[in-house]
Amino acid sequence: MLKAHARLFEHLTLAMDLVLIATCWLGAYALRFYVAGPPMVVSETPPLRGYLLQLVPILLVWGAAFHWFDLYRPRRLGSRVSEWGDVAKASTLGVLVLVAIMTFAFKHEDYSRVVIVYFWVLSIVVVSVWRATFREGLRLVRRGGLNLRYAVIVGGGAPATEIVGAIRHRPDLGLLILGVVGDKEQADVGPRWLGRFEELRAILDSHDVNVVFLALPQRDSWRLGAVLADIGDEPVTIHLVPDVVSLTSLRGGIEELEGVPLIHLRESPLHGWNRVLKRLVDVVVGGLALVVATPAMLAIAVAIKVTSPGPVWLRQERMGLDGRAFTMLKFRTMRTDAEAETGPVWAVERDPRRTPIGSFLRRFSLDELPQLVNVLRGEMSLVGPRPERPVFVDEFRRRVPGYMLRHKVKAGMTGWAQVNGWRGNTSIEKRVEYDLYYIERWSLAFDVKIMLQTFWRGFSGPNAY
Repeated sequence: MLKAHARLFEHLTLAMDLVLIATCWLGAYALRFYVAGPPMVVSETPPLRGYLLQLVPILLVWGAAFHWFDLYRPRRLGSRVSEWGDVAKASTLGVLVLVAIMTFAFKHEDYSRVVIVYFWVLSIVVVSVWRATFREGLRLVRRGGLNLRYAVIVGGGAPATEIVGAIRHRPDLGLLILGVVGDKEQADVGPRWLGRFEELRAILDSHDVNVVFLALPQRDSWRLGAVLADIGDEPVTIHLVPDVVSLTSLRGGIEELEGVPLIHLRESPLHGWNRVLKRLVDVVVGGLALVVATPAMLAIAVAIKVTSPGPVWLRQERMGLDGRAFTMLKFRTMRTDAEAETGPVWAVERDPRRTPIGSFLRRFSLDELPQLVNVLRGEMSLVGPRPERPVFVDEFRRRVPGYMLRHKVKAGMTGWAQVNGWRGNTSIEKRVEYDLYYIERWSLAFDVKIMLQTFWRGFSGPNAY
């Protein structure tokens, strides 16, 4: 019965799509010759008869194109944007085929290229709007408790918890969870427990199930084959919910390579246009900041030279993007022999190695201003995890799980950890936690927020010494 309803729905949707496509073709003709008018004076308007002849190939081509892009599969869990994209691709393909048909099969007819362009745009917009309106109507109906589908979740742990939360957050999907099948001690995810894995076939036979979500935690992944065998040829829709949480360490995702689905378990968010935009902000904002800060930097350089023997700059090796070392610039705030006896160590409160103005510079982070040069050279970013010296990195990576993931983005002058107080000689575990939170949720707006908080809260802090 359910499949019969699905076929009826598909036929009705196809019929409505084709009616709208025909309307768009005639509308494009009317728009070109009766509304917008020709771009130059012509003796007469082309007869409608020639354009009516094209309706048969148009309906055949668009019907095939819409099927080709799978626009009639159930999209209860689908994305609105993906459907609009498929409509645009189908209409574009249809227009290309239509032009070929006109060129070879209707050579004696003269068709307006403007009409074809109007038709292409109208077909995408009108069909997308109608489908979006129809989908929204279905969502309203489902929120009211109609047009429901009944689901069973097989598994437990984090994957089951996530899919339960997602379904409950979207009542417009019209999915009602009957319960969970799996180990009872792992099935405490909200819905009632229906039985063990071995009882799945009996559960499907005794319940009206339309959808099965396979949400097996990583430790139970070996059960997948047996679960699929138990489902057998049962007429249910099956969705796999991979346990990406236990495997993903940084901003996972899914894409397709020549029809092969790929799940990214670890990927930097800064690629493609994201990388270009972040670099553009670094260059523009960093360049302006360097111009504004130049007078203050000159004054600081003179003060360092007058109050302490030695160079103005401190060139120190730090670890940046992809674990590559670079030379970071700072104003020198310590004696030139500060680590001659101790080796590389962190600064401490009231550090006796500081120069006369070193304490002031470090307190207000003025010693960091030369790093604007590192930003403009592309070695650092305005926002990102603070870079550490390689000797400390070797220690931290052994002590803190996931520490090296901080290097999937460029090091920054300020960062999410810093504006939340985790700077200087504080918990490295908390800093890594905040740095990874930043990387996983990176966006340009997040960068702007951190920069504004850096200025709002000031450059000083209780651990800046």
